[in-house]
Formats: sequence, structure tokens, C-alpha cells
Amino acid sequence: MIGFEQREFCLKKILDPLLTLYDYIIIDCPPSLGLLTLNALTSANSVLIPMQCEYFAMEGLAQLVHTIRSVKKSFNPSLFVEGLVLTMFDKRNKLTHQVADEIKNHFREQMFETVIPRNVRLSECPSHGKSILDYDIQSSGAVAYMNLAKEFLKKQG
Repeated sequence: MIGFEQREFCLKKILDPLLTLYDYIIIDCPPSLGLLTLNALTSANSVLIPMQCEYFAMEGLAQLVHTIRSVKKSFNPSLFVEGLVLTMFDKRNKLTHQVADEIKNHFREQMFETVIPRNVRLSECPSHGKSILDYDIQSSGAVAYMNLAKEFLKKQG
């Protein structure tokens, strides 16, 4: 896509005709701030930020917030942060709690209540080519993601 004219809008051009067919279109992005993520942010109405409960994720969050502001200014003025959700939460790990507290201190109003736990079944399902709901719907990870979906829909009104 680097050689494309208006490469930031490639995904938006593909998705625009589909907007009337769906209530929600979820775009899952890689954990990098490259051209794919830029396209997703240019196409999106809002951003749901999954935050791993690890130190380096906090540094990445600052970069992401800066990128969101830049995209909002240059390409997508209606873009907003829907919220942050804590992921890979290990209640036995002290660092996990410290990172979660730090994120909550800065983004309290934007935090989802649902927390996604660190869960072996969540780690295993991609290697089986299945979603967590197809792989083990009763796992704590699947239950957490279903709760997140419910919370998201409730916020939508």
C-alpha cells in the first residue's frame, strides 16, 4: 500500500459500502502503529484499546494516544476512544496490579469494568484456528470476553 495514493483511506473505501449492512464492524489491529493500524483508525468511529497489564504496554499506550490524536487531526475528526480494557490480568502478580492501578489513575472515566484474565485457553485457541468461543466457551477468558461484549453494547444504549 505504500505506493498507493491516499493509502490511509484504503480500508475506509472498502468498508464504506458495508456500513448499512452491519450494526458494528470490529477491526482487530496488530500491536504496532504501522499502515494497517493507521487505515483502521482512519476508518473507525471509535477505538477500544486493549491494555496488557505489563510495564511496556503503558509506554505503548502513550504512543497510541498520540497517534489517535494525529489521526483525528489529519484524517478522521470524529474518531474517539471508546474505552480501555485491561487484558492478560494475572491477579497473583503484583506488577499486574500496579500497572492496572496506574492505568486506572490516568483513564478512570474510560475504563471498562470487565477485565480479561490471563488464561491458558485464550493462548491455545489461535493455534487450533478457533475463537475462544468455539474452543472453550466455558473458560474464564471466554466468559470475560462475553461480559466485555455485553458491557460494550450496554454503553451504546
